[in-house]
Amino acid sequence: MTTSTRNRQWIYASRPDGAVGLEHFQLREAPLPAPGPGQALARVRAVSIDPAQRAWMMTKTYRPQLVPGELMPAFALAEVLESNAPGLKPGEIIEGDFGWQDYVVVTPERVQRRDAAKSIEHLMGVLHFTGLTAYFGMLEVGRPRPGETVVVSGAAGAVGSIAVQIAKIAGCRVVGIAGGAEKCRWLVQELGIDAAVDYKAGGLSEALAAACPDGVDVYFDNTGGEILETTLSLMNVHGRIACCGAVSQYDQGGWSTGPRGVPGVLIFKRIHMEGFLLTDFLKDRKVAEKALTNWLRSGKLKAPVEAVNGLENAPQALIDLLKGRNLGKMLVRVS
Repeated sequence: MTTSTRNRQWIYASRPDGAVGLEHFQLREAPLPAPGPGQALARVRAVSIDPAQRAWMMTKTYRPQLVPGELMPAFALAEVLESNAPGLKPGEIIEGDFGWQDYVVVTPERVQRRDAAKSIEHLMGVLHFTGLTAYFGMLEVGRPRPGETVVVSGAAGAVGSIAVQIAKIAGCRVVGIAGGAEKCRWLVQELGIDAAVDYKAGGLSEALAAACPDGVDVYFDNTGGEILETTLSLMNVHGRIACCGAVSQYDQGGWSTGPRGVPGVLIFKRIHMEGFLLTDFLKDRKVAEKALTNWLRSGKLKAPVEAVNGLENAPQALIDLLKGRNLGKMLVRVS
């Protein structure tokens, strides 16, 4: 049970023309929702902060474009407080698309039960969509082989920081691309990759070529834009490109076109370039979670997380994420 009578909610107030700011959100209070027959009331414990939330504002993606006035959506973890739903018991931890709010009313078919013995950080990061996206994108789309060179952009971010480690586990030489010397040092010293390139330092083409003297066999793309264009020029014959995100495009009104030379490069080098969504692979989620858990236990995999305390700080957390101020997964602890 809860003694609260109000539910704080962050509303998506207006569409950004460029970078996201605090003015694009509004904090409101609504009455505490009451569960009806077949429903349960849950307290949101943590919400995921993801680059995709910016894309949802920009255009239709795998979900409808956000409309000002809506609750700001987010994947989240919650604890069941009271239940009128068979199969949902008080104290259980559940995940779902709960949004930026304190409380949510749910039905069993719209949630996934999670292991309450595992940490919130793992359940929201490496064992949630972050780790699963890295796992399937790298192993099922990128298909790295021992000895190959793998490049990951956005390598210090949530998905990228897991993807580089999976490529190392697969026996590859791994090069990360990140923004800033500090992030590059962290990738090499803390996550153990072979080299890191600072795209903000200038001379990206020369620096990446120097880090990949034998070319690139697998490119895990989180950014699109100039970094994709640069890496394409270094791809080896029969290389694979896994297109996971396009954060370089998210502060625009829509997707950019190009690059014009892509068809020729793909044909000449017989490159396989594939976009993917995690939902394409969720039938094998348990297999991936087992592998990720085993790597965590063995010490082969680290799960970096930056956790911000307080629902009131959710907009700033998203702003910081989009400005590249995080290392690893970003989440907000609500309660």
